Amino acid sequence: MANKFLDKVEDNAIVRIWLEKVQSEKGDSLVKDYVSELWDYTHVSVTQNSLQELKEIWDKWNDETKQLFYFNYGDLTYLLDVKVDERLFRAIAQYWNPAYSCFTFGKVDLVPTVEEYTALLHCPRLQVDKAYSKAAYVPAFWRKLMNITGMSEQWIVARIKQKGECKCIPWKNLRDLILAHPDGKKKVDVFALSIYGLLIFPRALGHMDEAVSDLFDWLGKGVTPVPTILAETFRSLNACR
Repeated sequence: MANKFLDKVEDNAIVRIWLEKVQSEKGDSLVKDYVSELWDYTHVSVTQNSLQELKEIWDKWNDETKQLFYFNYGDLTYLLDVKVDERLFRAIAQYWNPAYSCFTFGKVDLVPTVEEYTALLHCPRLQVDKAYSKAAYVPAFWRKLMNITGMSEQWIVARIKQKGECKCIPWKNLRDLILAHPDGKKKVDVFALSIYGLLIFPRALGHMDEAVSDLFDWLGKGVTPVPTILAETFRSLNACR
């Protein structure tokens, strides 16, 4: 597709000019008399799942298996080596402006973009014009896991847990499946699913949430998860207090 939006730099400039013009003419789409203020204090929780076992599994894979992963999921594994600097994150979160969903540094506004996240994942198989949207009918959690893992209904149902309001499957079960699965492609799929569940969309420590399986199930159809990841970034930053 020669006319992808990522290649249309001139269009981005046109959009920026249009946005500036509209804002100057009509103002912000906020409630009357709203005054945007940055927080004096920001509470940030940086509790994370341990990724050590994922790293160890990746390091033991041969080049053929790694190439299979790269082909299907791009540079996703590079995220395993990204270390969260708690002090830096706490400092920068204070400049997050929830009214505008951007970082405000004096007169300069910065915001994560779809283009940046797309470049970060670097997965050629994803189609940037096919964004994920939850369908009206979503198959049962166990059925989606059957499709992704290739395991039986009995095996899946026996391992699904209830964590608060959501259904999950423990990471230890996914780990054991990765280590012992006879199907190389399914092994790679479960590994990628684990990264999405433990690192990108963590909800319950040590578990992969049901909602992640629905998104993941669409990746094989070329649907890009980038807008969803970006939305989760905004949601997480807005939750900081």
